[in-house]
Amino acid sequence: MAVPLLDAIDIKGKLITADALLTQRAFADYLVRERKAHYHFTVKANQPTLLQDIEFYFRDRKEPDYIDNAPPDHGRIETRKIWVTTELNDYLDFPHVGQGFVIERHCVDKKSGKCSCEISYGITSQTPKEANPQCVLATNRGHWSIENSCHYILDWNYDEDRSRIRKGFGPENITRLRRFAIGVIKSKGASTSVAQKMRQLTRNVRLVFDYLRMTENSCVRVGR
Repeated sequence: MAVPLLDAIDIKGKLITADALLTQRAFADYLVRERKAHYHFTVKANQPTLLQDIEFYFRDRKEPDYIDNAPPDHGRIETRKIWVTTELNDYLDFPHVGQGFVIERHCVDKKSGKCSCEISYGITSQTPKEANPQCVLATNRGHWSIENSCHYILDWNYDEDRSRIRKGFGPENITRLRRFAIGVIKSKGASTSVAQKMRQLTRNVRLVFDYLRMTENSCVRVGR
């Protein structure tokens, strides 16, 4: 479904990010050769040979090319490290590779003190001149901002993963309604978090109407 969607918009010179599902040779060739765009792909086990080659190269990695210490968020302290290389460009069986990279995410829970480490691998068609290690890391983090800003809210505030709605078009429709509600709250520029605003508005129809400016008292009066 990705190609028909992208066919409808101008992506020339743009950077398209995707997770492992879309890390496909045909899709990479479509982006770079046909649409004159760039890709930034995550590499996982659905491309086993590609993953093994990148893992093997970065097995004895030394000092990272860039380190990002992010401000505490959701009760966590995160440090991200990235290593990049161009030495695999002609070796990997994948079109238009400009750089290969590995990212380590070190996370410390502020309450429990528990530490965790995640490692992810990827490739991009951008060359070092077009994207330095800091830029590659920022692109990778920006891709997952969708997960943090939308899916996180769905999981934690609506507990969507445990939803019992499973028949017919029910799951799809209720997800659309939840996303619509989140979008409405964000569009109003709430000074509080989405979760806090949801708690304020829940089971109070009048407050909802006032928040959406659908009542006489909340509407802006225009002088005649």
